[in-house]
Amino acid sequence: MNASAMSAEAAHQNAASAAEQPTNVPGYDEPVWPGHSSPGRLERLLRTGEFVITSELAPPDSANPADVYERAALFDGWVDAINATDGSGAHCHMGSLSVCSLLTRLGYALIQQISCRDKNRIAIQGDILGGAAMGVCNMLCLSGDGVQTGDHPEAKPVFDLDCMSLLEIARTMRDESTFQSGRKLDSAPHVFLGAAANPFVQPYDWRPQRLAKKVMAGAQFVQTQYCYDVPRLREYLRQTRELGIADKVFIIVGVGPLASARTAEWIRSNVPGVHIPDSVIKRLSGADNPKEEGIQLCIDLMQELREIPDVSGLHVMAYRQEHRVTEIVERSGVLGTRRPWHPDRYDGDTTVKKHQEEQYT
Repeated sequence: MNASAMSAEAAHQNAASAAEQPTNVPGYDEPVWPGHSSPGRLERLLRTGEFVITSELAPPDSANPADVYERAALFDGWVDAINATDGSGAHCHMGSLSVCSLLTRLGYALIQQISCRDKNRIAIQGDILGGAAMGVCNMLCLSGDGVQTGDHPEAKPVFDLDCMSLLEIARTMRDESTFQSGRKLDSAPHVFLGAAANPFVQPYDWRPQRLAKKVMAGAQFVQTQYCYDVPRLREYLRQTRELGIADKVFIIVGVGPLASARTAEWIRSNVPGVHIPDSVIKRLSGADNPKEEGIQLCIDLMQELREIPDVSGLHVMAYRQEHRVTEIVERSGVLGTRRPWHPDRYDGDTTVKKHQEEQYT
């Protein structure tokens, strides 16, 4: 090999080596690894084939940051990321961006939910930049529940965007470093983009097609509605494989405990999109302790779902039973010997340090 060829080969090897190195980006403590969109733990775990657990923080009706810290501490050491909900059910609570602001500085991995219901594209793009600047690595793009379902039915809905257009805008901001208007960003948000999915309601054949559209729009992971019907989920996953999208998106399946047969019947009749088979209600109604049976049902479902190849993780939604998430995950054994991140030490302002000392010492 002549000197010129050797020089070209060396340059190629150096370029390849550089391409394999992580890249430091503004606003984040960790670098972005090659082939990743974000520096976040959730994306790293999913891309390395780990089975993940996520959960939802019930945002407080409070301006006290301690209320947020205490709710997040319920999940310490047992979940890989926490959803900060954005007016879930069209009810007023502390906003998603504010919860992210409090918890990212403690080191928690947040999934910032962004609903199209309450803000136009100008405000939403600002929130994407704001979340990324605080270190948020994951964003879940949602159309949002209608205002008629919440506690302010007289509120004016915005819906300037829907989940598809929001995904496209967020992806453009990240990958092309521009606003939707075409104006250039000085620094792009390095975020892992997600969406919601519901395999459990009609029309069943349309659900995989809708997921395919979300993937085309930019979704890299999805969190599903509650799963109480595993055969239906298996059929949905089969259809996603036929569409060729099973290897293009990480599917995190929603699970959660039911308090009683009466609760299950009420949810089935009154909460749009939640499908609960008669067999589940029969199991709860025949139990001596329905609440404990609901916990065991959730654990049984988690163990069954863990064995399905196309399921990348579980999203544990324990409404009003958040204090039992740790128990549920531990008893299910779905994480094996792996333990998610735990805030052994908080760095930052004195308020956070004081909370750490009170909570863990």
